[in-house]
Amino acid sequence: METAQTIPEWKETSDRIWAMMKETARQMEDTDRLMKETARQMEYTDRRMKETDRRLGELTNRFGDMVESMVLPNLVAKFEDLNFTFTKANRTEIKDKEHNIFTEVDALLENGDKVMAVEIKTKPAIDDINDHIERMEKLRVYADLHGDKRVYLGAMAGVVFGEGEKIYALKRGFYVIEPSGETFKITEPKDKYRPREW
Repeated sequence: METAQTIPEWKETSDRIWAMMKETARQMEDTDRLMKETARQMEYTDRRMKETDRRLGELTNRFGDMVESMVLPNLVAKFEDLNFTFTKANRTEIKDKEHNIFTEVDALLENGDKVMAVEIKTKPAIDDINDHIERMEKLRVYADLHGDKRVYLGAMAGVVFGEGEKIYALKRGFYVIEPSGETFKITEPKDKYRPREW
């Protein structure tokens, strides 16, 4: 059998409930303030990360340009040691909307019957090598569309070449260009590997 609360007991229970509700409301306000502060901090962090990404991108581009400007002038001479005579060397960009062919080549060395397309990376990765294979295929299609029957060859240049990446590039038929002493050396895919022609 339930006993009825007296008015003082009821008031005491009611006061406790109201106190709990006020405390809960205060805690919810605190939580809301914390969530707003966290959101502000996340926005600030996001802005900083975007700025860092932008600066890193600029630095990477500048470093890539610097590597290209150091490597490009000496490439022709280095390839002469491998019995190539290139008469033209430049950076090339293809934008063929009609045939949907878009690509860039860091260094394109040319003569009357051969073209060497060189991709330059700070630290080449397997994906970079696979991307260069796709680039070579685009170059071949573009050349065929324009009646260019020259043989296309590829090379990967890197400031830091991992052994696995170097072997992978050689297996794919690319010449590998890497630092050596004061300058750089070119490793030809030979013996069990062969230069790939596109």
